[in-house]
Amino acid sequence: MITLFLVAVGYAAGSISAGILVARAMGLGDPREGGSGNPGATNLLRLGGRTAAGITLAVDCLKGVLPVVIAQALGLSDMALAGVGLAAFIGHLYPVFFGFRGGKGIATGLGVMLAWSLPVGAGVLLTWALVAAVSRISSLAALVSFALAPVYLWLLSQAPSLAAAAAVMAVLTAWRHRGNIQRIAKGTESRIGQRS
Repeated sequence: MITLFLVAVGYAAGSISAGILVARAMGLGDPREGGSGNPGATNLLRLGGRTAAGITLAVDCLKGVLPVVIAQALGLSDMALAGVGLAAFIGHLYPVFFGFRGGKGIATGLGVMLAWSLPVGAGVLLTWALVAAVSRISSLAALVSFALAPVYLWLLSQAPSLAAAAAVMAVLTAWRHRGNIQRIAKGTESRIGQRS
């Protein structure tokens, strides 16, 4: 029963769209209607600058961390931790509070992985940073780092349920980035820091 409750809490936490709230507070309008149309930190960087992006990134990451940390503190199993983390990630993608029109889940997913395993989260973050530094394409960095996350979890945590949940997250990430994948293939994907 407690697992189901925390899965619901994870989904509710994930459904709090920091990007939309920050954009409203800063008078930037709805980020889903401007720039890339994504209410995440990268688009907030384009639309509102570093402060908007930084707040969005921090809150989106925390809403992935906190539900999993609570579940860990209660001694829940890896299977339960996988469910709670996946629920937070899906909440960001399909937020009940914002008409199920959410973001792409990268910061929230990173928060989940950091809570699941600090070395794995650090590996995902390092992978993102390396790919982003070379390509200057946030979406490509996200796709590569999340594709490798299940491998990192399998090797470093020895927790099959967490690796399986990360694999689901990787598939959902690819689905949510399908437009980005097409633009990457065409060479038209926007670069980090590029304003719309």
